[in-house]
This record gives sequence, C-alpha cells and structure tokens, in this order.
Amino acid sequence: MNAFEKLEMLGAQMGLEPAEESAAASNPHALAACGHTPAQLAQAFGGAPDTSVSIKDKKKNSLGIHNAIMPGGKRIALLKTMLTSVCERNCNYCPFRKGRDFRRATFKPDEMASAFTQLHAGKAVEGLFLSSGIAGGGPATQDRLIDTIDILRRKYKYRGYVHLKVMPGTERDQVHRAMQLADRLSVNLEAPNQTALTRLAPMKILMEELLQPLKWAAEIKAAGPPRGSLTGRWPSLVTQFVVGAAGESDVDLLGMTQSLNKQIGLQRAYFSAFSPVRDTPFENMTAENPWREHRLYQASFLLRDYGFEFEDLPFGAAGNLPLETDPKVGWAKQNLTEAPVDVNKADRRTLLKVPGIGPKGVDAILRERGRGTLRELGDLRALGVLAQRAAPYIMLAGRRPVAQMSLGL
Repeated sequence: MNAFEKLEMLGAQMGLEPAEESAAASNPHALAACGHTPAQLAQAFGGAPDTSVSIKDKKKNSLGIHNAIMPGGKRIALLKTMLTSVCERNCNYCPFRKGRDFRRATFKPDEMASAFTQLHAGKAVEGLFLSSGIAGGGPATQDRLIDTIDILRRKYKYRGYVHLKVMPGTERDQVHRAMQLADRLSVNLEAPNQTALTRLAPMKILMEELLQPLKWAAEIKAAGPPRGSLTGRWPSLVTQFVVGAAGESDVDLLGMTQSLNKQIGLQRAYFSAFSPVRDTPFENMTAENPWREHRLYQASFLLRDYGFEFEDLPFGAAGNLPLETDPKVGWAKQNLTEAPVDVNKADRRTLLKVPGIGPKGVDAILRERGRGTLRELGDLRALGVLAQRAAPYIMLAGRRPVAQMSLGL
C-alpha cells in the first residue's frame, strides 16, 4: 500500500476530529473539499491519478485535506490524518476501537513526513493536523508523533502550521518537546467528568491521562519564553468533547470548558455531535441533534469572547441549552427587551451582549461614536453590524428603532 492509498484510508474517518476554526461555522458538520484534482494530488506523489473514481469524489476530502480557518481568519489547506488507525483502546463510540473488523493503515514517522512534504511541495496542502491510534501505549505513540514532526521540521525544513495531538498518558518531557515543535496542541478529553468518560472510553482516566498533560502545558507556558521552540512561540491549547453519547449535560460541558479557559488558558473547545458507527457497542444509539453541537459552540464563544458569565446562559431544567434559540438571543430576550442598550452610551462589555454585534462591530461603533451620534439602523449596517438582529434590543439617538423581529436562530 503506497502513501496515497494509506492517506485515503485514514482520511475517510477523520471527520470525527474537528480541527481549526471551521468546526464553528454555521453548519459545523460541513467539510469543504480540498480544491485539488486527483491528477494534482497524484502528481504530488509522483504517480498517476486513479481514473476509476470521479474528480468530484476525489476532491471531497479523499485524503483528509480540508479548508481550515485559522484563528486570525486565514484559510489554509489542512491535511487531517493519523500515523496509524491501529488502536489498543476500546472506546465504545470510536471507529478505530480495538477488535473492530476493518482494514487499518500505519505510517512510520519518516514515511509520514515524506508524504506530507510531497503534498506540500505539490501545493496540495499548507498545514498538518496529526493524530494517531494508540499502539504500544500512550508514551510510545507520542514518541512517534513527535519524531514525525521533528523530521518534518529539521530534515525537510518545514516551517508551516502543525496541529499535534497529545496521547493519553503522555509524559511531561514529551509535552514540552511537542510544544517546541507544534503551533497547536490538543488533548481529547471526550467527556467533562469521569462518569461520562467511563461510558465512552472505559480504559481512559480523566485526571491522570488527559487533564494532566494540559496542566503541564500551561505550567510550561507560564514558566518562561519558548526556548528551543522551532516556531518561536508556545502553541495554543485546545480540547474536544463527544456530545450526546454519555448522558452529559451542556452545563457539564460548558462548565469544564470555562474552567479550562480560566485555569490553563484553553484557546477553545471543539464539540463533536455523536453519530453511531457500525460494529461498535454504541452502533444502535440515536445520533445527537447537530443543533446541540452548534449551540454549544455559540455558548462557548459567548463565555470566551463576549464577556458572558456562566450564569448568563439560558440553560433549561435538564441543564441543556434550548435548541431553537441562539443563546445570545435567549439572554437578550430575558434581559434587554424591556431595558434596551443605548448604542451611543454603552460600554464595550454591554455592547458585546447585544445580538448582531460582535467584537469587530463593537470596535467600529466605539470608533464611530468619536465622530458623531449613531442615529439609524443604516449607520450600524455601514459598520458591519447585523442591524436587524440588534434592533429589538437597542436604542439609537434616544429612541428604539423600528425593525422586524428576528427569528433568533
């Protein structure tokens, strides 16, 4: 099996691993095509294209290449792949679980580094997201991941974007070395507490195996500048949760997310709505509603970027967010309908709580207020604000603007 075929085999299952900012799009499940034809991709490997499969099918992430949106807004072609789909763990929802009957693929570190370099030289990819099944224990698997990126950085002089997974049970020195090589590190917590994690992944231990590497990374970042780093900076830290398979509530998920934001500087959490996989213990369970995943993303950004407190979120009696309403709109209906925000006088924190006004919109409003009074919805539209969405909750020039009510989705 050549590298092209291995990447196709591994890429077929990488949808379970949300990566970079694309996961928070309005359709969190939409995976963009890489934009390269089979001929271009095959040429990058020095081979001929497979003409038995249509160009359209080949373009749709056949190798695990996705359009990813970086935190600064830049879009890059990101290869999402694994060193191996062999795994010794028995996670109940995972397609790679031990004992599941399917064809697996494995790369050696130098083979993966060479394959990525060929794709990069052929302009098919710009960045790498590298994960792995666990084979031979977490530390041994982490060594192979680190070796791959070390070869890529040192032998092939690659200085582009790398998102590297941290395996369960990884040791502190390995975390430090990974931080010197990668732009982003992620640890899949999968669940917000041990009870839920045991339902999902009976062999995993939340505190010692998963949370501890994140805490080490935070300590290393706090200890000083990134000496020995090949990127010139410490990487951002992220995690991922499986949603809807273990009885966890949105209160549980967002409570853990907020705690990690404050305690270790977590950049963000990814949420992956559960979908059953054939030939796993959870194959007959019902898939989670994707709107729940979307609402969790919205709420997590309110906590991280919009000045919301945990108590501001409109949780229902069962501890979940309503699916039918954007949580920001839900809060505004309860708090701003009878007490609208005066756009010409409110401070930054208050403006951020108005639906339709984001951080960039607030910056634009504050700049424009220095030049004069904002009087009409058109003035807000000109600043990039979603004026119709904001209208029910604001005042302009001492009066409430006339606007149709938004559905609030």
